[in-house]
Amino acid sequence: MRIPVIRGIIDRRILANYHIDPEVMARRLPPPFRPKLTNGFAIGGICLIRLKSLRPRFVPSSWGIRSENAAHRIAVEWDVDGRTQEGVYIPRRDTNSRFNTWAGGTLFPGLHHHARFTVKESSDHFSVALQSDDGDTRVLVSGIVTDHLPDSSVFPSVAAASKFFEMGSLGYSVTRTNGRFDGLELLCENWHVDPLEIDHVESSYFENELQFPRGSVGFDCALLMRGIRHEWHGRKDLCCAEVIEE
Repeated sequence: MRIPVIRGIIDRRILANYHIDPEVMARRLPPPFRPKLTNGFAIGGICLIRLKSLRPRFVPSSWGIRSENAAHRIAVEWDVDGRTQEGVYIPRRDTNSRFNTWAGGTLFPGLHHHARFTVKESSDHFSVALQSDDGDTRVLVSGIVTDHLPDSSVFPSVAAASKFFEMGSLGYSVTRTNGRFDGLELLCENWHVDPLEIDHVESSYFENELQFPRGSVGFDCALLMRGIRHEWHGRKDLCCAEVIEE
């Protein structure tokens, strides 16, 4: 999908992450994707991102728009011409913006579903909840800024987790056409994360035992980003004739 370069500011971004049995995760991925592993686990999660001053690069920032958005993401690899690529597969996007809902999949990449967001924030505590209008998606993430990851995390350090997610800048989202995925890459001018100590997390996607049997998925860690200048670049669609059945 051809779109102009979109520029803006990540006002707040929470990456709430789960470690997942790789065989279970592989069954949920359409071709050509396979799980990208760290310490023997697949990694999935939810990106809860508030964007502001979002506009085409040639448009003044004062004309930019603001929105709350969520993307369910799976860290993946795939092969192109014998070379391994990496990024994220995005099975679901939600937004509080009616414009994004209308334009997603047509004017810019990825289908977007409308949702109601409830956000409570202070300087060190963040709580973001969403409920989609279609009833398919429910999320709640609440936590406080800290300086370390949970002992149960599969990542050995904050730096290792930061690097892992920084490498997942290229995302492919589901479209209205089975087997075709819209490409979009996030390029950040500055990259910095702070860990969040989570006091409450809910996800209708990862708690669905029809998709993830009990014991196959566990909460791993959460990372916070604030005040990040960035650009979104459209990338060539990824197509694969073979699809999985739900």
